[in-house]
Amino acid sequence: MQLELTLPVVCGQLLICGFYGTALPASLAKAMGRGERGGAVLFKRNLSGDLGAVADLNRALRDACPGDLPPLIAVDQEGGRVARLGPPVLAVPPMATLAKAANLDLVRRVAKAQALELSALGFTMNFAPVLDVNTCAENPIIGDRAFGSDARDVVRYGVAYVRGLQDGDILACGKHFPGHGDTTKDSHKELPVVAHGRARLDQCELLPFRAAIGAGLAALMSAHVEFTAIDKGVPATMSRAICGSLLRAELGFDGALISDDLEMKAIADRYSIEDAAVESVWAGCDGLLICSDEALQERAHAALLRRAESDARFRDRCVEAAQRMLRIRRLVPPKPAAASSIATIVGGAASRAIADELARSLA
Repeated sequence: MQLELTLPVVCGQLLICGFYGTALPASLAKAMGRGERGGAVLFKRNLSGDLGAVADLNRALRDACPGDLPPLIAVDQEGGRVARLGPPVLAVPPMATLAKAANLDLVRRVAKAQALELSALGFTMNFAPVLDVNTCAENPIIGDRAFGSDARDVVRYGVAYVRGLQDGDILACGKHFPGHGDTTKDSHKELPVVAHGRARLDQCELLPFRAAIGAGLAALMSAHVEFTAIDKGVPATMSRAICGSLLRAELGFDGALISDDLEMKAIADRYSIEDAAVESVWAGCDGLLICSDEALQERAHAALLRRAESDARFRDRCVEAAQRMLRIRRLVPPKPAAASSIATIVGGAASRAIADELARSLA
């Protein structure tokens, strides 16, 4: 894919930004209009209970962007305690509970029903499923968000969920590569460390990611976790050994790799936003999540641009990253439904039937 964009636009296409409020800020709309932002991630703070307003916000995000640069519009709608949208959107239980249904076809159909609702609201990506193997009982952040503590279960149900989301026209983004399941720390607050050797990682943590890649997963999210056996002292998000050699060369992943939020303390306590942005892209991240602070988003863009202007190799890496991001975004541009259709899709008869079947299977 040829990429005939100016360098500020190339660098901007890597940024996935969060904001405050239920309306698109004028400053973000202008940056998107210039092609200097690649998309947005929405949280509860952005999503009113009015589904028409949610669709209108996503329509505004789409319309702010040049027609050939459709935005990524992402949400964390895993299910259970990580769900940004409430009723009448389909209520999906935690992944651990979903796995108890022991029905791969049902898991796939739950994910597809969820995807059809998200697509009708104008979303293009769900930051799901969690592909971590929850092998640490003291894990403060994963727990029931994972399909279980057995890698084989995470493989089976994770692949089914990926296929369901993507059958429903929503890009799946598995997380958190290469694994956040055996940690005792929360990367929102500090940097977790995993000391397992490669043999254990191959047998457990990496199995679900390998399987999901084989199933055609569109995207992965990196983990702000240090893996001492692979790259001591470096968070996975910024590790070329992990994001490059392991993910691309060994596992053969050619989808988009998106960083976890660069404002999380595992990163922000150790790196400036400028260094975090540049090093994450150097490592192999194609999209950078900066979920709250507009000033940090602008600083990250400026840092990427400065480095790309002065370093031809980094410029080529940014072009490669933008190509990957645009490839998946053009596959699934935002398509918010008309207000008259939303009520028939979101919480409609098909979703209610899936919810009823799931409830019976878990009874």
